[in-house]
Amino acid sequence: MKKSTYSLSILAVAAGVMLVAAHWAIWFHAPVEATMGLLQKVFYLHLPLAWWALISFFIVFVGSVGVLLRRSDFWDHLAGAAAEIGVLFSGLAMITGSLWARSAWNVWWTWDPRLTTTLIMWFVYMGYLVLRTAPLPHVKRRTLCAVLGVVAFVNTPLVFFSTRLWHSIHPSVVFSPGGGMEPEMWQAMFVSLAAVGLLWVVLLLFRSRQMALQARLDGLWAARL
Repeated sequence: MKKSTYSLSILAVAAGVMLVAAHWAIWFHAPVEATMGLLQKVFYLHLPLAWWALISFFIVFVGSVGVLLRRSDFWDHLAGAAAEIGVLFSGLAMITGSLWARSAWNVWWTWDPRLTTTLIMWFVYMGYLVLRTAPLPHVKRRTLCAVLGVVAFVNTPLVFFSTRLWHSIHPSVVFSPGGGMEPEMWQAMFVSLAAVGLLWVVLLLFRSRQMALQARLDGLWAARL
């Protein structure tokens, strides 16, 4: 087994252990919230998914800049892997958020600034993924995806700051002692953030490596033909 494969396997096992620890903290360590009851515990998954989705799209931006500056497939694979994870995580964040909204606001969806900008972001990066499969020459497709990856990031800071820029009913998490949450709630949230973050690292490394191997196989097959 190659060293990189072994290291990735170790990270994957660590991510699994962390996720188990996170669920223990969510369901057994953190107390039940007085108003929303058990449904409030979706917060411990919703927030990490949303934050790591935003980090994914930042990596898409970094990888896209790397493509434009270096013309390297490494950066293209990194951007593509991050985009896939970001679309998955942001989609799951919207689903878990809808479950919370149904209880808190009595609707599954509302055109709140945070929700609206998040939905726009999701569609933009879905378009980015579609472009990556377009039947274009490799270099041209890679460049077009890099340009879109840079332009698409414009909306991402708006998602993060939307609750401050516009009137929003979406709660904004403030990291301060108390902050309306018991210490055990904060502890469960931080464990969940770390667990989802470690899973994110594993998925990013695995998918970018898979893309590199696929590109190599395609190159060998083209040379054989």
